[in-house]
Amino acid sequence: MKTPSLPLLDRPEGMTTHDYAFARLRQAIMVGSFRPGTSVTIRGLAEALESSPTPVREALRQLTSIGALQFLENRRIVVPRITPARFEELISLRIALESHAARRAVAHLSERQIERISAIDDSIEDEIQRGDQVAALIANQAFHRTIYTANPDQIVMPLIESVWLQLGPILGIAMEHVSELYVVDRHREAIDALRRRDEDAVADAIAADIREGIGGFDQQAVARLLKLAA
Repeated sequence: MKTPSLPLLDRPEGMTTHDYAFARLRQAIMVGSFRPGTSVTIRGLAEALESSPTPVREALRQLTSIGALQFLENRRIVVPRITPARFEELISLRIALESHAARRAVAHLSERQIERISAIDDSIEDEIQRGDQVAALIANQAFHRTIYTANPDQIVMPLIESVWLQLGPILGIAMEHVSELYVVDRHREAIDALRRRDEDAVADAIAADIREGIGGFDQQAVARLLKLAA
């Protein structure tokens, strides 16, 4: 069983080995490095992280407690598969949370921050053209996170990231087919709306971005994407 490569993650000074193992594994799941149904081992992950087994074991326990991984009866650890109903629930929740967060952020974004968001969007396209889906997903999350966290009073980001974590393995597959699933650049619509300070248009663009990033939000589109993940 080969362990997928884990995206690099900066390690702040003073971060414990356990916290770093958790953060890096969490990011790897969130950006689709592990497909649904993938089995992982403590030993394989410890080698990938150049770590001892103990912090990896603790990180895996933490990830299973929040639903990112699953312990099976035979003691195997796997990335959970997702049912159509659960997938639709998570996407609906993502639309609700992120539309709210985007709307609340508009008044707090400076022109300089909007230019930074635009530059992040350019980097997403660059990574897609290079064929680096993981880097594109990391940049995509940075795009959304930079908007939402502009609101100094926001408390929604941990909830949003929890949904990203549960959707990560599927969204990684969607990114492999992004040219087929995603036609209109809703990020550009969101940026234009931010410049106009149009809260409704920003929220609408973010909601459309989420729906169209999976090829639409009807049963046929959901079934197609989950078939790719099978």
